[in-house]
Amino acid sequence: MSAAELSTASSRRIRQKRSQKTYDALIATAFKLLEQREFDEISIADLAQRAGYSVGAFYARFKSKDELFDAMLEQHVDDRRRTRARQFATVSDSTLIRVLLEDTIQYYWARRRFWRAALFRDEDFWVPIRKLSYELADALVARFGARAQRPLTEAEETNVRFAVQITLGTVNNAIINRPGPIFLGQALFVENLIRAFHVVSGFDELVASGSKRKRARRHGSRR
Repeated sequence: MSAAELSTASSRRIRQKRSQKTYDALIATAFKLLEQREFDEISIADLAQRAGYSVGAFYARFKSKDELFDAMLEQHVDDRRRTRARQFATVSDSTLIRVLLEDTIQYYWARRRFWRAALFRDEDFWVPIRKLSYELADALVARFGARAQRPLTEAEETNVRFAVQITLGTVNNAIINRPGPIFLGQALFVENLIRAFHVVSGFDELVASGSKRKRARRHGSRR
């Protein structure tokens, strides 16, 4: 490659890096603005100014606010997937449900205006979100089966998946309708949802059966 070609390639990489930096800054600023106001109340001009860029810089990366929101959803999905992978890799069985639910509730409480806007999007928008919830349910089924020392029955697996459905549905309802008597930002909301998840998923019974099977095998090996 000639010196001119090397210079052109280097300039292109610099432009791409700067473009990505602007792209990320606009998304981060949008999330920041959503801490104080609803998505529909945020103008492109205000967003660009707060991020330190021009309106033209915005339109060079996004065709519209809807396209920006799609990019925010993609970041949301990536963040949730990375966070849950880390939690499953590092958190013990005894505290996994608490850690997962506390993090989920804190996350959606902090980003409630983003999520409120997301909940009113069209059907296609929800495809990656549903996939994310299915992945969480799959991971919990696998983890519970390992803890029980056997594959879950169809009924047990359904209970685990329904517990995930109840959890996410309750969070969504709390964000949209705020029905009370316990609200999303309250500690009691977390504690009651954790308790409900234990009951519906049958986690305690599965743990007990797994411990019993482990003791039986240990006792049998000593004979």
